[in-house]
Amino acid sequence: MKSFSLAILLSFALSVTGLGQSRQSAAADDSLTFQTGQPWTPRTQINAGAVMVYGIDDTTAERIRGWRAHGYHVSVMTGVAWGRYAPYLRGDFDGKQHWDQTQQEKSGQLILHSGREVPYISPDESYGNYLAQGVLAALDAGAEAIYLEEPEFWARAGWSESFKRSWQQEYHETWRAPDSSPDAQYRASKLKYALYRRALAQVFAAVKQYGAAHGRTIPCYVATHSLINYAQWQIVSPESSLLGVGADGYIAQVWTGTARTPNFYNGQLRERTFETAFLEYGALQNIARSSAKKIWYLDDPIEDNPNHSWSDYKNNWESTLVASLLQPEVSRYEVLPWPERIFGEHSVYPAEEPTAEHPAPARTPIPQTYATELQAVFHALGQLPGQTGARWLAAGTEGVGVLVSDTLMFERAAPSPSDANLGDFYGLAMPLLMHGLPVEPVQIESASQASAQNFLHRYKILLLTYDGQKPPTPQFHDELARWVRAGGALVVVDDDQDPYNRATDWWNTGGKHFATPREDLFQKLGLAADEGLHKVGAGCVLYARKSPSQLSRDPDGAEQLLRLFRQAAGSIHLPVRESSALVLRRGVYIVAAGLDATDTNPVPFSLHGRFVDLFDANLPVRRQLTVPPGTRAFWLDLDALPRDGARIVAQAGAVSNEAATANRLSFTATGIEGTRATVRIAHVRPVRTILVGGKPLPAASIHAEAGTTSFEFLNVALGQKVEVLF
Repeated sequence: MKSFSLAILLSFALSVTGLGQSRQSAAADDSLTFQTGQPWTPRTQINAGAVMVYGIDDTTAERIRGWRAHGYHVSVMTGVAWGRYAPYLRGDFDGKQHWDQTQQEKSGQLILHSGREVPYISPDESYGNYLAQGVLAALDAGAEAIYLEEPEFWARAGWSESFKRSWQQEYHETWRAPDSSPDAQYRASKLKYALYRRALAQVFAAVKQYGAAHGRTIPCYVATHSLINYAQWQIVSPESSLLGVGADGYIAQVWTGTARTPNFYNGQLRERTFETAFLEYGALQNIARSSAKKIWYLDDPIEDNPNHSWSDYKNNWESTLVASLLQPEVSRYEVLPWPERIFGEHSVYPAEEPTAEHPAPARTPIPQTYATELQAVFHALGQLPGQTGARWLAAGTEGVGVLVSDTLMFERAAPSPSDANLGDFYGLAMPLLMHGLPVEPVQIESASQASAQNFLHRYKILLLTYDGQKPPTPQFHDELARWVRAGGALVVVDDDQDPYNRATDWWNTGGKHFATPREDLFQKLGLAADEGLHKVGAGCVLYARKSPSQLSRDPDGAEQLLRLFRQAAGSIHLPVRESSALVLRRGVYIVAAGLDATDTNPVPFSLHGRFVDLFDANLPVRRQLTVPPGTRAFWLDLDALPRDGARIVAQAGAVSNEAATANRLSFTATGIEGTRATVRIAHVRPVRTILVGGKPLPAASIHAEAGTTSFEFLNVALGQKVEVLF
């Protein structure tokens, strides 16, 4: 994330299937985390087991001690592409100035993050050594894990003297301007990818060596945007390859700022925050799945742009959160970055969305209702079970994927940039998702690895284009051909017009003379270039000579794509289901999204029962749930809980020391100082009185309904005892 540096995280496994876990038992496993560049304060007492202290400077050790004193596991994160690294640039590190490592555009314009001394770096080996030295200093200060964020090289860059030297070292030839040909741009992107891969590998190696010398196991993680976002924002990053050079996992940096980037669907360009976030989270989960490495999903209650309203932030946060919760393989979360810019008393944002008539509305601190809702959700995330027991209550056909490669980032700049709105991807993925299919981006690099045999086995239908991306190795075609012959249906949508087909790579060198990589694939499948459906072994290939980007812009592009999908599904006897909503049960929780642009199933999905609405600060009980288009919902199913004794079912804050007897439920409540805590408990015997900090609550703040009772009080950062007497 751009306006602050993003994310650190220390986390281990979470496997919580019930409710009422204490902070020590639920959050201390570090499945929840957040990041901050500031010391602990009562306004940043976040319900999570771990904190990521951002930045390496003279205050790092003190900040680590302060957060640890308040019960958190502490890790350190620092930026990779940029940071407060003026000592390196000035020559204090190795006696040489490194200003020429600033990423540079053709015009000579320097690409700066925040001023001349915080540029985006074109890294060489000395820079990797510098980063490693800083990270080791953080370990000396007590960091338990290391997070490196955002290894980013802008596609429009490539003219710095440092990059020119790296080109000559890598390709053994004089540098060529990246915009001089598609081949030069493709090779420039491959080099940018490799430079940051090397820099991260240097740091990971130094950390592992340090750990071995000190008898410690020190995990290293990378906080990164999704491949989809990096491609759309025209950034090159190592992405899927980092697990092969020492990374122990990822933080999936998906938030409103990335997910609200507009895309085309049926010819209409607009923000589709939920749908885009769903695909972004899926892309990073797909990478982590191939190696069983850890992954955390970021959800940001605001975004880097400070000029939207609190209601805009809230609505978009709910969309990204629901998108993340609909991926049941993940149950680790970075609940927020920068609590100081969300809950800080001087952190103010527009009370309403700016308009032409009122371009500068009044700014206010976070509304109490939103602060309460956030804390109730943080508590629920600490209880959320993983994939075990998760099941779709409403969804279309499963086992469908769109193949993507890191090379999607390699065709994003002059002289022949791919579709600015990434229609090469969205033209294939969005029609399926909009009709309720939980489609997944499927990483070509993961499927190509020898260690990932049968990686494609979970998919029944895959969609592929080489418009805007290329297969990085021929091994992928071997694996894909095996998958098709074993019964998979492959839909290829490609008009062969991509100028990057002529980039120098494996399909046109070393004895191969294919005009496009698709031709190599079809040769391995035993196919000619004829359009239409072709049986291959137990599976099939359906080829349409179309541009996915053009499909995204056609008013009926979604229907054209869906016709291809239905034809391919019919050829392998796969029933096609569509849905107007995605609704997933995860233990006692239900997550739902009504899809915004679908004519499928005009009657909304509905459920009857008793459900606590976690997106309402009052935590009300709903008797009926409906999921019309545009719905974003997170509910707790009261009827899925045991009906014995008393327990907390929802709480806007942290809970510890929970204990229940026939006549009494007690616990310690901790939360962000001065925010409203709402608690809902389930119980059998009627509530007689409630004490908070030894004082009885007034009757007006206690509300009984449907076998539960809710009550309210102000949170105290250092905790207070709550007693419910029956």
